[in-house]
Amino acid sequence: MATCTFWIDGKQYQAEEGMNLVDAAKENGVFIPSLCYFKHIDPPLGTCRTCTCKINGRHDPACTAFVKEGLKVEVNTPELLDMRKALIEMMFAEGNHFCPACEKSGNCDLQHMGYELGISTSRFPHLFKDRLIDYQPKRMIMEHNRCIKCRRCVEEVFTKDGKRVFMYINRGNETQVGIDYGQEAKLSEQEAENAMKLCPTGAIIVRGKSLSQPFGDRKFDLESTQQHFRHTITEKPKVANFEKKTIATVSLAGCFGCHMSLLDIDTDLLDIVELVSFNKSPLTDIKNFTQRCHLGLVEGGCCNDENIETLKKFREMCDILVVMGECAVWGGLPAMRNTIPLGECLEEAYLNSVTSEKGENTVPYHEDLPKILDRVYACNEIVKVDYTIPGCPPSANHIWKVVHGLLWGEDYSLLYSEFKYD
Repeated sequence: MATCTFWIDGKQYQAEEGMNLVDAAKENGVFIPSLCYFKHIDPPLGTCRTCTCKINGRHDPACTAFVKEGLKVEVNTPELLDMRKALIEMMFAEGNHFCPACEKSGNCDLQHMGYELGISTSRFPHLFKDRLIDYQPKRMIMEHNRCIKCRRCVEEVFTKDGKRVFMYINRGNETQVGIDYGQEAKLSEQEAENAMKLCPTGAIIVRGKSLSQPFGDRKFDLESTQQHFRHTITEKPKVANFEKKTIATVSLAGCFGCHMSLLDIDTDLLDIVELVSFNKSPLTDIKNFTQRCHLGLVEGGCCNDENIETLKKFREMCDILVVMGECAVWGGLPAMRNTIPLGECLEEAYLNSVTSEKGENTVPYHEDLPKILDRVYACNEIVKVDYTIPGCPPSANHIWKVVHGLLWGEDYSLLYSEFKYD
């Protein structure tokens, strides 16, 4: 095969003529993100549009383009980078992607692209649609909440006699991937597992075969696909002198795991206390603000009126408001109830559940009890948030890099292994 010369972002590269642009760029050390592209599918799908580039002056998906002499491609312009971020953010917002509770976490291509693009939160509101999970296939479970309709399974999974196992059903916004139960039953165990691995998210699950792995053993835990991954923060803080700072912290609708992570800095905490003092915080047991604080750290979302009142007070009393952890960023695991009406949640918890006290199947109500909201709200839906730290929980290093950088005006970089959603 003849070699040709092409350009990416003004730099000259060489590759075999006719090679897929995504592969040619990767061979030359240029990262073009993609979710639907799979080498064995020809012609390429071009469904997710995550790999959109400007190719000879026209916006097209890179996975459907092929290298030829003189090809000019723009990959990393601010416009294209923002467009790709928006596409990934929409996929997260449109589905119910609860990373900490997902079997594919750490091996998920969608999650990985979020890491690579440095996405901390979505600019789009989460829909929290109540989609049914299909348990009827013989050995598979179809988790429609996670499907991004990349079409990989439709085009690649067949029985030995050439029959499709997956297909698109319904139309428009109601389109989803269905399973032919009869054909699925014909798949061998290995073929079923291959279908699960082919899926870029955790939408296809094989019963008993999707066991979780410890951090470090998963595909996307430690090393970036990009040769020079760098997630640099250059936020301009409101307070930049080196006087001792005051920090407030609080846990709302969460598990307190972010505070436990905060303490994982271990003996370095002795150095931290020389730099900061804690005001209102579970760490000090100070119940009310005694002074205005330079920075407030909030974990957990808002599930009741007391959470909202507390969050608004933090916004009022803190110069910089930082939310940490998935619950604070977009709702997290408590937001699993957002797909179910509040009335049904209360009925299941208090009326239909088993109780050791006869006659106690009642929904508790008292004027002193916080009033439960219709759903769990992310902190930025209630007040203005200055900075978000993703993770469940984020690592101690991640938290303290953010705190130190914001309070003393220092730029800092996060390692790929630190920037996680679970």
